Amino acid sequence: MTRMSTSASPRRAVVVGAGMVGLSTAWFLRRAGLDVTVLEQDRVAAGSSWGNAGWLTPPITTPLPEPAILRSGVRALVSPASPVYVPLRPDLDLLRFLLGFVRHSTGRAWRRAMAAYVPLNRRALEAFDVLAAAGVAEPTVPTGDFLACYRRPGQRRDLLEEFAAIRAAGQPVEAELLDGAQLRALAPALSTEVTAGIRLAGTRFIDPPRYMLALADTVVAAGVELREGVRVLAVDGGTETRPALVRTRPTQPVPGGSETEAPARRDGEEILRADVVVLATGAWLGELARPFGVRMVVQAGRGYSFTVPVDPMPTMPLYFPIQRVACTPLGGRYRVAGMMEFRRPGDPLDPRRIKAIVDATRPLLAGDLDDRVDEWVGSRPVTPDGLPLIGPTRSPRVVAAGGHGMWGITLGPLTGQLVADLVTGGQVPAELWPFDPLR
Repeated sequence: MTRMSTSASPRRAVVVGAGMVGLSTAWFLRRAGLDVTVLEQDRVAAGSSWGNAGWLTPPITTPLPEPAILRSGVRALVSPASPVYVPLRPDLDLLRFLLGFVRHSTGRAWRRAMAAYVPLNRRALEAFDVLAAAGVAEPTVPTGDFLACYRRPGQRRDLLEEFAAIRAAGQPVEAELLDGAQLRALAPALSTEVTAGIRLAGTRFIDPPRYMLALADTVVAAGVELREGVRVLAVDGGTETRPALVRTRPTQPVPGGSETEAPARRDGEEILRADVVVLATGAWLGELARPFGVRMVVQAGRGYSFTVPVDPMPTMPLYFPIQRVACTPLGGRYRVAGMMEFRRPGDPLDPRRIKAIVDATRPLLAGDLDDRVDEWVGSRPVTPDGLPLIGPTRSPRVVAAGGHGMWGITLGPLTGQLVADLVTGGQVPAELWPFDPLR
C-alpha cells in the first residue's frame, strides 16, 4: 500500500505510546499543524526507551535475524546464561515468532532486510538534529571512539565480515583496528584481558531518561496534549467519512466517582475522536493493531541494564560483541546493558539475567559490578523478519509505528518524521515501503 485513504486533510491525531517513536511522531505531526494528543498507559519512556544503552549507531543498525545467532545452537538458546535466551513455555505466538525468526536467519534474508534499513540509516541522525533545533535541551553526544572490544584478535572476524556485508548493501562503515594498548589508552578501565578491538566512526549516544524527559517537554511546549496514566481499551478505525474513535480509561480510579453514576463515567472512560490514530506501543503493538490487519507477531525481546561506578570512567560507549554487552556513560555512572530474552513483556525481572551480564563483564571492565543501581528490564519490540512495522493498516485512519527491535532509539525520530509525512501527504514515503505492517 502506498497511499493513505482518508478523504480529507487530517486535523486531529491521537498517538498511542510515549516512547521515542510516539513522542517523535507527535512532535512532527504538531509541526505539520495537527492537534495532537499522546496517550500513555504508564509514564513517558516507561518501556524500552528508558533503560537501554542510548546508542545512536546508524552504521551498525542491522536486522536482528542473522546466521550467526543460529550458529550458537538450540542448547545455548535455552540457557539463562546465554546472551540470547528463549525460556521454554507453551505459547503459540512465541512459536510462530521463533519459526519466522529462524526462517529469516539466512544470508539472503539478511541482505534483503539490510537493503531496507540503509535509506533510514542515512537520515537517522539528521532527525535528531531537527529535534535539537526545535528545542530539545538534552544533547546527542558525538563520539569518535565507539569501541568494540575482544579478548583475542581472531574474534573480530564476525563483526568485520558484517561490516563488509553492510558496505555491500550500500552503507558506509568507517572502522579502525586497535590493539589492547591502544584501547586502554582511550579507555583505561578496560582490563588486560582485552587485547583487540575496533573503533567505529559515525556514532553518537544519549542519556535515555534525560533525553526522553527533554523530548517530552519539547513536545508539550509545541502544544501537544500529553496524557500519562491512560490506557487505550479499543480503537474503532472509522471510515473514510467517519473519524476514528479511541476508547480510554485511566489506569488509576477516578477520584470522587459516585456509585450512582453510569459505569463508564464512574470508571473514567472517555471516547476521543481523531482523523488519524498512530499506534506506537512497542512490544504491545499487536494488541491494538491486530484488528486492523497487522498479523505479524511482535515479540518482546527483553533487555536488561543497571549502572555501576567505573574508575577511571570511560567517556565513550564500549561494546563487548561476544558477550553482547553494551556500556554507556550516564553522568557519574556507567550503564551496562545487554541480553535478549524472548519472554512476555510483563514478566518480572529475572535476576539470573543480571548475573549473566555481571559474569560476562567482570573480567573485561574495572568497575564495581556489585555496586549496582537501577536494575531494569525492558521489552524491545522484535519482529520475525527483523524489520519494523510502519505505515497504513486496513483502516483508513490507523497507522502502525513499531517493531523496531533494538533500533527504536536510533530510528525513532526519523520514524516520526516519515509517519508525519505519510499522514499529511497521503503518500507512503519510499523509505517506508519495505516496512508495510500488512506484509
